[in-house]
Amino acid sequence: MALVSIVVPCYNEEESMPVFYKEVTGVLKKMNVDYEIIFVDDGSKDKTLDVAKRLRKQDDKVRYISFSRNFGKEAGMLAGLEAAKGDYVAVMDADMQDPPSLLPEMYEAVTTGGYDCAATRRTNRKGEPPIRSFFARMFYRIINKISDANIVDGARDFRLMKRIMVDAVLSLGEYNRFSKGIFGWVGFKTKWFEYVNVERVAGETKWSFWKLFKYSFEGIMAFSTTPLYISSFMGFIVCIVSFIMACFYAIKALIFGDPAAGFPTIVCIMLFLGGIQLIGIGVVGMYLSKTYLETKRRPIYIIRESEDNEENVTN
Repeated sequence: MALVSIVVPCYNEEESMPVFYKEVTGVLKKMNVDYEIIFVDDGSKDKTLDVAKRLRKQDDKVRYISFSRNFGKEAGMLAGLEAAKGDYVAVMDADMQDPPSLLPEMYEAVTTGGYDCAATRRTNRKGEPPIRSFFARMFYRIINKISDANIVDGARDFRLMKRIMVDAVLSLGEYNRFSKGIFGWVGFKTKWFEYVNVERVAGETKWSFWKLFKYSFEGIMAFSTTPLYISSFMGFIVCIVSFIMACFYAIKALIFGDPAAGFPTIVCIMLFLGGIQLIGIGVVGMYLSKTYLETKRRPIYIIRESEDNEENVTN
């Protein structure tokens, strides 16, 4: 009997975890598979860890990992994937926005349909603020044009993968991780399942607009060097414009004289050039900071506690 691992990153999800556990186990028991559910507590401030321990006592198929602090969802997914023992591994959120009812179809796709991965995408963004939805769509358009990562608009982290794909994902040991891009970059044959956006069963989203904005930049810098080329191109254009303006004002002064001091023009030009330089330095600085973090070789996460009571396990 095949073993299916369900990886569930959690941050302050004490209210939704029991609902998720009940729903997902009900589906898995009907699939005629062996399974394990791995809750990864990402340094939660509520009773998420206590709920995971209670579920573990009720069901030995439940496993848990608890971080020493909040390392972020990417670290939670990585820890769960590394801990998973299954022939097939799924990543799901505990808030029920990833419908467990899709698991049987996804499992059939990777077992008999000839696919290596069954992934999901939302067909709409009902319930999201319009400005957030607009920037999300723009992000997918931009990153697909400037990078090699094939990221489908509306793609969720919810997917079921064969062990061969999981191993490929884990082989990328980078510190600055952007899993949506990694899943697309490693390739493999993927079948997409679409569903209408589902509201959280409990609690509030942990993703503010600012966090999503920063996360989008992480993704762009992780899979594209195009911003560096754009910065250089902008510098080249500014040089050309400056040269043309210098010629224009020189000819104008020779023909008509220079009755005005030109102070406003100088100030505008200085501010414009200063802004372009700061943008360029900022872009280079962001790439340099990512290189700096990679070279430090710090662990992506630190485990404080797990069902095996291991202490200070790092990766």
